[in-house]
Amino acid sequence: MKPVKEGDGGAKGPSALRSAGQVSGLILVSRVLGVVREQVFAALMGAGMHADAYQIGFRIPNLLRDLFAEGALSAAFVPTYARTAREEGREAAQRLASRVLTLLGAIVGVLVILAILLAAPLVTALAPGFEAVPGKRDLTVLLTRIMLPFLFLVSCAAVAMGMLNAEERYAAPALAPAMFNVVAIVVGIALWGLGFSLEQVAIGWAVGTLLGGVAQFLIQVPPLRAQGFRFRAEWAPGDPGMRQIAALMGPATAGLAAVQINIFVNSIFASQDPGAVSWLNYAFRILYLPIGLFGVAAGTVAATGLARRAADNDMDGLRDTLRRSLRMLAFLTIPASVGLLVLGVPIVRLLFERGRFTAHDTAQTAVALTCYGAGLLAYAAVKVLAPAFYALASPRVPLAASVFAVLTNLVLNLTLYERLGFRSVALGTSLGALVNALVLVVCFEKRIGGLFREGFGRALGLMAAAAALMAPLAFAAAAGLERVVGSDGFAAQAITALPPIGLGVLVYFGASRALGLPETAKLMGALRRKPRG
Repeated sequence: MKPVKEGDGGAKGPSALRSAGQVSGLILVSRVLGVVREQVFAALMGAGMHADAYQIGFRIPNLLRDLFAEGALSAAFVPTYARTAREEGREAAQRLASRVLTLLGAIVGVLVILAILLAAPLVTALAPGFEAVPGKRDLTVLLTRIMLPFLFLVSCAAVAMGMLNAEERYAAPALAPAMFNVVAIVVGIALWGLGFSLEQVAIGWAVGTLLGGVAQFLIQVPPLRAQGFRFRAEWAPGDPGMRQIAALMGPATAGLAAVQINIFVNSIFASQDPGAVSWLNYAFRILYLPIGLFGVAAGTVAATGLARRAADNDMDGLRDTLRRSLRMLAFLTIPASVGLLVLGVPIVRLLFERGRFTAHDTAQTAVALTCYGAGLLAYAAVKVLAPAFYALASPRVPLAASVFAVLTNLVLNLTLYERLGFRSVALGTSLGALVNALVLVVCFEKRIGGLFREGFGRALGLMAAAAALMAPLAFAAAAGLERVVGSDGFAAQAITALPPIGLGVLVYFGASRALGLPETAKLMGALRRKPRG
């Protein structure tokens, strides 16, 4: 079979922006459904013992997923699959995928069994504070054991996602998380209607998590079959492509998982404060909406282009792709970060304050959101910067960056937790992400250089100026509307949150256009174009 035809893989500006726009639109569906899922969860369980138990119970397979499956495996698999398809043809690349799935099934199966057996000590290590609340640790152990098979399901989904992204088929992978959210929402509504107890709700939600993992994988099967892929179990750990993936996965396991490792550290501290695990999770869920929309979308589209530029030794093209991706990320995340700072309470109140989620939970979640929001640009930038180093076959750089990030977070929590409580957890995560991004930028400049040419620094200053103009107007609008309509009931909550958000968007885009930022025109042009199917 002839090698597959190369596309630009996101290397060309307009093509990359259109592809990123398509992925962003599909991810928007998933992220909105994710917020709806969290709304159902908050109404069902609030931020008490059962909510905390579920969050920690899911955190163990979720941590393993990001460390092993979606994070490290995707980072190592996508460039290897793309290079194999380019040099040896699609058939050879698909054979490599079958071998990866075979080995993955064996490894993940063993990991899941071991984690089920060791669930009790794992929970104790992750959330030592749960011991102080009768029954909280035991419930968390039960939920952990129920949800651990999710790791196997999402690992298979990660391989499918990598194959489709490498083939520049972005729709199904971007929609896959949406299927997970749809299943969880349906299960949550059913649990609400049946009137189960809180413990039964927590167990039912855990079972729904597994069903969501099944849906997340199955939605990607039809487009894989349309590409001609047929899984054939084949044990070949000595395959050169497998060895290359393994070599990249070792450092990538830590290199791409800085956020999750920080969350692991944070859980230890947050578990000492009842409700803090849930407040932090709700806040990060809101934060992950712009991270997913902007950072994941840009990183997904840029990864293939970066890998191909690196394979062709086109450092100018690689630098240009990375610079444009980072500028667009900054253009979108700087106002989002400022918006979360000034509109945190109205946003949290609109999304979650109903059912068992109280006004006190709103205030505490908004504080966590403000602290997390300070690191939004850094969180998103890492999603683009790290793949550049994997494309350059330099996985040790993201590894070093993640180590510095984790150490930063740990030091801040050790020094400030007694004074700031759970606030130090969110601040430590943000500062750690900033350190992670800075290390990646410095190393790229030393190795390749030229990332900040063409007015990059000036553009960042103009973006910050536009956001600074937006902030007081949005805040004043929210405060004024609250004085008129109050904050009780969904209608009042929507009025005090949505119009100020809309005003902020209009002011920011208007100011950006007046300041001559080219990203404004590029974004509007991409939105007007018909996305590629």
